[in-house]
Amino acid sequence: MRFQNKVVLTIGGNSGIGLSAATLFAQEGATVIVTGRDAATLKSAVDSIPGTSAFQCDITDPDTLDTAIDTIRAVNGRIDVLFVNAGIGGFAPVRAITPALWDQVHAVNVRGCFFAVQKALPLMGRGGAIVLTGSIGSVLALSGNAMYASAKAGLRAAARILAAELVAEGIRVNMVSPGPTETPLINRNVGMGAEEVASLRRRMIEAIPMKRMGEPGEIARAVLFLASPEASFITGVDLFVDGGCVEL
Repeated sequence: MRFQNKVVLTIGGNSGIGLSAATLFAQEGATVIVTGRDAATLKSAVDSIPGTSAFQCDITDPDTLDTAIDTIRAVNGRIDVLFVNAGIGGFAPVRAITPALWDQVHAVNVRGCFFAVQKALPLMGRGGAIVLTGSIGSVLALSGNAMYASAKAGLRAAARILAAELVAEGIRVNMVSPGPTETPLINRNVGMGAEEVASLRRRMIEAIPMKRMGEPGEIARAVLFLASPEASFITGVDLFVDGGCVEL
């Protein structure tokens, strides 16, 4: 019960890694609030996690978070843990990338995530923890990954600065960077059809030393560790949870 009486806001908590983390936070005693763009999956999250509140938001428009933030301020008074997990895929070869595709991926994966943190900060204080979902793609030169990798690398850079600026306030900021993971995200890669996604999955599995995709719960457990008192002397890190992709 590491999160007993803690208030946890999970941005992008309606599926995949975010939903797994929200479930585990609740199981460890937290009051959990989730956001997401899809009303159906938000309802499913609320139904599956007793006591959870949900707000429909579009991370590309920071103002849509205002209702969630205002409600948390009125009902809970604070945010103890912020997990920013919203993201979209974006694989395409260099010659196929358009300004519109580039902006779409970056609007979610870096711009939206940064301003979500900014929105939540007034409700956070000493002892608070922020965890961002990155990607090992930010440090690997994978063909077709220019849009996604650059966005996640930008988020990693922002996380370092956030950690440096907030450490004196007692707020820790860390990143979890998954390797290939079985989440709905892999099927929502901007610019890719079903056959291209299947081919991508096969290539990713072949490149993973453990020869399998990660599961959302495996990433979520790392998120909870970084958000918990067990990680009280850890800030500014990027924790790879990737089956050995980066280091082996």
